[in-house]
Amino acid sequence: MKLINSFGPNPRLVRMFMAEKGITLPSEDVDLLAGENRQSAYLTKNPGGQMPALQLDDGSYIAETTVMCEYLEERFPNPPVIGATAEERANNRMWMRRVELNITEHMYNGFRFAEGIELFKNRVHCIPAAAADLKATAQEWLAKLDGLMNGRDFIGGNKLSLADIGLYCCMDFAKDVGQPINPELKNISAWFKRVDSRPSATSSLHPAWTQVKMRG
Repeated sequence: MKLINSFGPNPRLVRMFMAEKGITLPSEDVDLLAGENRQSAYLTKNPGGQMPALQLDDGSYIAETTVMCEYLEERFPNPPVIGATAEERANNRMWMRRVELNITEHMYNGFRFAEGIELFKNRVHCIPAAAADLKATAQEWLAKLDGLMNGRDFIGGNKLSLADIGLYCCMDFAKDVGQPINPELKNISAWFKRVDSRPSATSSLHPAWTQVKMRG
């Protein structure tokens, strides 16, 4: 297997997941900022053009961060991050879906349509008028999640799961580009510090982040 890698919060999600599981794979970097992922050489591997992707042993490719992590969990089940039992896996998948649908997708598009529009305007369909509402929707759900997290250390319970990694990588990126963490969300703030202190949070950062001044 080989990780098709780049700067960015989504590739970081997969790298952080791999770090938590102790998985090491060879990698090939694609220049996301230069739009290399939107060129034909990469699009033949991943027609969606998103980063990252995973080249499998048979030469085929899979993309989509959650799918990639699910695949790696099946190939390398220990230590489990998505779950050790059917019940744990169902609970963690439920929370990952909630995080993606209600928070991270809105935060990412809020960035693409506003602060990141110069980078994305020729790559995806941007809707600048929607940016503020998307950001507000994400914050509303973060406030809801803050209340739901009373009495637990992580999103789905008391073990770190893929939902924590996905939300952390998004918020760590977004906080410096127009979507700061609301200090009134005490549970979310404590959770963020808890995840941020893990070795995987540091080791998963792409070397380019210091030059780009964005954490991805």
